[in-house]
Amino acid sequence: MRKEPRWLKYALIGVSLLFLAIFIALPLFTIFQQAFSRGWEVYKDSILDTETFDAIKLSVLIAAIVVPMNAFFGVMAAWAIAKFEFFGKNVLITLIELPFSVSPIIAGLIYVLLFGAHGWFGEWLSEREIQIVFALPGIVLATAFVTFPFVARELIPLMQELGKDDEEASLTLGAGGLYTFWRVTLPNIKWGLLYGVILTNARAMGEFGAVAVVSGLQRGVTITMPLQIEILYNEYHLTAAFAVASILTFLALLTLAIKSIIERFIALQRREIAFKET
Repeated sequence: MRKEPRWLKYALIGVSLLFLAIFIALPLFTIFQQAFSRGWEVYKDSILDTETFDAIKLSVLIAAIVVPMNAFFGVMAAWAIAKFEFFGKNVLITLIELPFSVSPIIAGLIYVLLFGAHGWFGEWLSEREIQIVFALPGIVLATAFVTFPFVARELIPLMQELGKDDEEASLTLGAGGLYTFWRVTLPNIKWGLLYGVILTNARAMGEFGAVAVVSGLQRGVTITMPLQIEILYNEYHLTAAFAVASILTFLALLTLAIKSIIERFIALQRREIAFKET
């Protein structure tokens, strides 16, 4: 067989490493270098600043609400799509993919047009003193919209590969639907579910566009970590901005590490499925 010249191999490797160094390694180094440029005490004070700490708590609260909600929706949607045939199935699959086709800013604007003071339901909500936009519910809705496909997109192909045999065997032996789900379905999809949850959490913590539109930018009330970074940077509090950015960067690196580990288990599970089929 004809072999490619050795210099071409090393040239391609060199270009790839140079690209990674410029666009990934250097920015990561810059974030942590700037965050700790004035020492640990300044870094700690920047994180524990009242407004910044409120932004961190709000981001954690939003993730704590959105991730379980989208995990539940993703499991139910994937179960319905993979295990049953019904009218409108393709429409449901398309709707699940919709957030990847819509700009997050447009998603936030949709909720403003629906629930804002001059929106479709604005007057009705105002009469009952219910505030959705520029408050926590609006941020939760916007974040849920941009993150809900992750769990479903991971579980649908996995559950289709698993098929229905295990569930049908369980039901044939007299087990109920709920028991079958907890004892048969859930153990089979646990790695795919965890994979989707990790991605959902990372996106929920780092979402900027949709949240910026519906938050109203009220300091200490509706400001999340990404919004706080922008505010600090625009006010020339660079060390504090990079300190908050380092938290999101660490979360991204941790997500990447966990994602790589889970991918190995998913690949092993899929090989086991293929082996059973053969």
